[in-house]
Order: sequence, then structure tokens, then C-alpha cells
Amino acid sequence: MKTKLLLISFSLILIILIFIMYLLSNGLMRTKRDLPEIINTGGTLNVVTEYNSTDYKINNDSVVDLQQNKLLQYVAQRSGLSVKLFFEKDLDIAIRKLENNIYDVIAQNIPVTNESKMRLTFTVPVAQSKQVLVQRKLNDADSVLFISNQLDLANQTIYITKASPVIQRLKHLSEEIAEPINIKEIPGYTSEQLINSVAKKEIDYAVVDKDFILKNAASYPELDFSADISFTQLQAWAVRKNAPVLLDSLNAWIKEF
Repeated sequence: MKTKLLLISFSLILIILIFIMYLLSNGLMRTKRDLPEIINTGGTLNVVTEYNSTDYKINNDSVVDLQQNKLLQYVAQRSGLSVKLFFEKDLDIAIRKLENNIYDVIAQNIPVTNESKMRLTFTVPVAQSKQVLVQRKLNDADSVLFISNQLDLANQTIYITKASPVIQRLKHLSEEIAEPINIKEIPGYTSEQLINSVAKKEIDYAVVDKDFILKNAASYPELDFSADISFTQLQAWAVRKNAPVLLDSLNAWIKEF
């Protein structure tokens, strides 16, 4: 009888431990940091984005906003919060730090997909764009295959940033063309670094956001980005799943802007 009771007790403890681990892994037991908590603990909104030399310039260890994030400036003005800006090369690192309350908002144009919605809560859309293939233009001196359509992706190696939302699209394309596509995620690389690597012939193919490459096209006359990888997608900022007040406020400010 005692053995049976011990087994039942052990089973209950094990179930409780598994449940606690589930809550922790999904961020449901972490200290809540929604908009009221942000206001009550100093009023600083910690915002992370991806650094690139087109939109930002680092001068004497200070970040100067060149042209992007007028929306972020409006959010700071409208909310009355002090906005502290951080940079991460890996979206996956940004997401993990968001989940652990280090950051409050990921302020970069993230394609809204079913997979990304499993970890993040998205604001209303801030942009629309698509993912495109970056490759060198057709050149007799370059023996690399020029990709003119998605069927040409068969058996090719495509480089993307770590945890890029385009990874699922490439996997689906591989199924659609019934041929393997070798997908390489490069940790610690930004979209800008991927583009540079293609231009320098360190890699042959990369996938980046079309709007971003368009802004940088004049700097890379040797590159081609005419091959679409994805359809036009909605893009948005992201917050934690347990920050509904912050989400509602951001949505209101974005709509006003």
C-alpha cells in the first residue's frame, strides 16, 4: 500500500514539474512586463532592431538615426516614454531577449507567418514587402548559375540570416519543385552582410527583404535581385505574448502615424 502511495505521489510531483517547465518554456511564469510595469519601473521602452549602415550611423559610440524609424520617434513622443535602442544581428537572439523581458519591442519589419506567430505577437502591419534572391548579374567571367526562376533553385545553396522567417518558404519551394534546396543560416550576420558577401563572391546566393535591397541597390550595381522567393507579405513589429496593453497602445500609435 505504501509503495502504491509513493508511486502516486512521485507521479503527481513529476506531472507538476513538467507543467512548471511547460509554463517556463512558454514564458507564462516570467515576471510580467507590460506597459504599466514599464511606466512604473522608470518609463524606458527597450526597443531592438537590426543594425544597418543605411538607416543608422554609429558615431563615437552613439547611434544617430539617419532616416528610418520616424514611426519609432512618433511612438516615443506619443507615449511619453524614453526609448532606448538596441541592435542585434540575429533575430533569434532578439526574440529570446524579448521573451526574457530584456527588450520590449522588436522594431523591424518581420514577415508575419504562422510559424513566427507561434512565438511572437505582432502589431498591425507597418509595411508590405517580399523576399528576393540576391545574386551577381550574368557575367561571362562568373561560372555560377544565374537563377532566372524558382526551378533553378534546385540543388543550390541559399544563405539566409539566422532564424529568418523565409526559411519555411524555401522549404516549401523545395517541396514544390521536388528538388532539394540547401539552406544555410549564418549566425551573427545581418541582411547587409549577406549582400556584401554575395558582392565579394564569398557566397553565391542570399535571400533578403526586397525593400532593403532596393534602398541599397545603387551601392551594388553588380548584383541582381529580380527573382522573387516569396509573395508579397505583411510585415509588422513584435512584442511578447503577455504584453497586451503594450500591444494595444502600439497599434493605436501606429494607426495614428
